[in-house]
Amino acid sequence: MASHPVTAIIAKDLRLFLRDRFYAFITLLGLGFYVLVFWLLPAAAEPAIPIGLHLPGGEDLLAEALAEEADQGLEVVVFTSRSDLEAAVLAGDEVLAGLDFPAGFLPAVASGRPTTARVLLTGEAPAALHDALSAVVVEVAVAVAGQDPPVTFPEVEELVLGVDRADQVLSWREQLRPLLLLIVLLVEMFALASLVATEIAQRTITAILATPARVRDVLAAKTLLGTALAFSQAVLLAAVTATFTRQAALLLVVLLLGAVLVTGFGLVAGSLGQDFIAIVFWSMVFFVPLVIPAFAMLFPGTPALWIRALPTYGLAETLVRVTGYGEGWAEVWPLLALLAAWGVAAFLLGAGVLGRRVVRV
Repeated sequence: MASHPVTAIIAKDLRLFLRDRFYAFITLLGLGFYVLVFWLLPAAAEPAIPIGLHLPGGEDLLAEALAEEADQGLEVVVFTSRSDLEAAVLAGDEVLAGLDFPAGFLPAVASGRPTTARVLLTGEAPAALHDALSAVVVEVAVAVAGQDPPVTFPEVEELVLGVDRADQVLSWREQLRPLLLLIVLLVEMFALASLVATEIAQRTITAILATPARVRDVLAAKTLLGTALAFSQAVLLAAVTATFTRQAALLLVVLLLGAVLVTGFGLVAGSLGQDFIAIVFWSMVFFVPLVIPAFAMLFPGTPALWIRALPTYGLAETLVRVTGYGEGWAEVWPLLALLAAWGVAAFLLGAGVLGRRVVRV
């Protein structure tokens, strides 16, 4: 080899990667699909739940009485007819539920006569929404009648445990961005695993070791190439999806650490796989658990302990905090340290497994 063994191996592997039409096509198709999905998602968050209301003769009164419910996550939409309200609830695009009051509701409540009201829900609505709307009916009746409830309610002190995100609702674009970035990184694990397995099966590595190159050169070349491929594609996706609008330097570090992490697992999958089926199997063994933390971030609440123990939890959590909530180095440095530790562990594991496999070849 005329050049340094590591650079020569990287150049050879890069040519092989570009000649592999399958992975080249999947890479381009995946990037295009992720970008399309991202820009088709709603850009604005919808923190309030739209509730339809129908009260003949009392629309203004009802809207004023329930205006404070908007602060509690409810958006009031007043309907002038029962049929329009039922159609809107059934369609589910304008309101998620409805309150239908009869024509004589106001006089009946004011005079103390019994009356009824309907809560309109679809079959997919959660049971908790039914209870909440039933409580709203009671509050409206008490307010219209001008009477206090028969009991005195205690004062309630609200305490939020953990980070309060009630006023920081993310849009679907912001929620899905970390997942797309993580998937792009993980997909490159398949390509690197295929490259490593092919060289082992065809004994290309044996020919490389007959040159001045050594096992450490092979390990360094595979690691650098895998990291560069994953990192460059993640950066490209981040740039196209306007991710670098804030904390660009921090995001670059996060993506680089994530690329090192998935490269380590790609080396393991490629070392264990001997054919296409085995490569896909071992890659999926790592892909499925590694992508779980990103899906967990789509749902509110603290992730379970076993999710926080997965190697990509620090990567997914950091991406969410930085891209969604604008946090900086001071807030996410523990997660960066965790991600770096997992990256070192994955690299050592991949280097150890590939090193043993190369020696045996």
